[in-house]
Amino acid sequence: MKIFIALFSGILLLTSCSKWLDVKPQSQVAATDLFDSQEGFEEATNGLYSRCSVQAAYGDELSFGFLDVLAQNYYLNFQDYQHYVQTSIYNYKDNDFISRKDTVWTSLYNAIANSNLILTNIETGKKLLTSVDYGVVKGEALAMRAYLHFDLLRMFAPSYGNNPAAPAIPYVTTFSNKVTPLSTVSQVLTLVLQDLNAAKALLKPVDPILAAGYIIDYPWNSTSTLLPPTKSTEQSNASLFLQNRRNHLNYYAVCGELARAYLYMNKQDSALSNALEVINSKKFPWTDPGDFTNPDPQNVDRILYKELLFSWYIPTLGKKLADRFAQPTGFYIDQAGGTNLYQTNGVGGADTRYKEWLSPLTDADGQWLTVAKYKRDPDTNRHPLLAPALRLSEVYYIAAECSYDANPSQALGYVDSVRFHRGIPDPLTAAGKQDFLNQLLVEARKELYGEGQIFYMFKRLGLPITSPSGIGHPATNNIFVLPLPNSEIEYGGR
Repeated sequence: MKIFIALFSGILLLTSCSKWLDVKPQSQVAATDLFDSQEGFEEATNGLYSRCSVQAAYGDELSFGFLDVLAQNYYLNFQDYQHYVQTSIYNYKDNDFISRKDTVWTSLYNAIANSNLILTNIETGKKLLTSVDYGVVKGEALAMRAYLHFDLLRMFAPSYGNNPAAPAIPYVTTFSNKVTPLSTVSQVLTLVLQDLNAAKALLKPVDPILAAGYIIDYPWNSTSTLLPPTKSTEQSNASLFLQNRRNHLNYYAVCGELARAYLYMNKQDSALSNALEVINSKKFPWTDPGDFTNPDPQNVDRILYKELLFSWYIPTLGKKLADRFAQPTGFYIDQAGGTNLYQTNGVGGADTRYKEWLSPLTDADGQWLTVAKYKRDPDTNRHPLLAPALRLSEVYYIAAECSYDANPSQALGYVDSVRFHRGIPDPLTAAGKQDFLNQLLVEARKELYGEGQIFYMFKRLGLPITSPSGIGHPATNNIFVLPLPNSEIEYGGR
């Protein structure tokens, strides 16, 4: 990866490492300083998440921005206030598109380099760490390396189902300025699964989230006078580093990511096994309807907080999010599109997601729906501002897809579980496998709207990308495969 040469001089001090920033300028801090204590390893690990939560990555573009524009989830004002219209019509020569796409590439490989830096130092530093910290730090670094490569693969290479032997992306496993050659799609997925399975094995004996006493609930302290008491034990660990495991790549998040990756590689038995490990744990409770639809801005939980296996912590990006979905300058959806997407004239008439996530607005140009999924009281809401990375419902959808061939009724039951908890009592029916997959995509889009996953699903299934209003775009690699950065082609010898 030639792109790293420009990054290495300043990469060693991750954004959370305030201890070291107090001593030396960021670009001058040596890795030997960072990794000379358990605290240093912990800060470096926390820094991985800080790097990934920036606007150019999962703090915006890869959650509710760039990728959902590609999935045709939004209506964009023709005046193009936020410069996404050309992206929405797949003009991959547009300068705004190129800038965003290249910045995403750089941001994710930057974080991969930091994962490799941790992995390079952890064996020599093992004597400084408790056995729990060693397993968690190494497990998370491996899981992060796999997670980021998998998303880069899903953006910048053909799908496995389309061409498993196609040249894809570099899978970088060393902290070095040497160019890493491209791996094929199949080779990248093999390495992703290798890293994720190694992470799972490391986390299983040590991750606090596996303890029976680890209870997921809203994070407010029970003495709060603003909100109801919480049963949560997520902040009870004596080590700050081991608290709030759902803001890190915890054991169950790794299982969920394995389910994603195995499904992408058409290894459905292994995908189902990992999905069921999450489901059968009963660790993640479905959101109470009273919390989801609560009219009190302090108590409402629009993000379905307790169902998140893993999320990106983005408390400082509230203003950016508000601007992103402001009407008419931001992203929104036309009334007909929202009605069609959530099927509100039929089985979706009682869908709580439509009611809570889309707010009606009428102006001189017509009737619109603004996206309220991330709207929250900035000071006193019962949970922090988060960008979902992997949620329980997606795991149910993976289990459904992997079960259909052997047991269609069970597959439909997994989908019905999600529908029931969103206010839809009617069971799903399907006239064969392809009809089931088409409907599964519709259900996933309702659930994961504004979370950056639907473009990947269209691509994996090889289905035309349709807007909520039904306007279609062909399923071709000209749309599904983003071009590599020019600098990568020029200097990487691609």
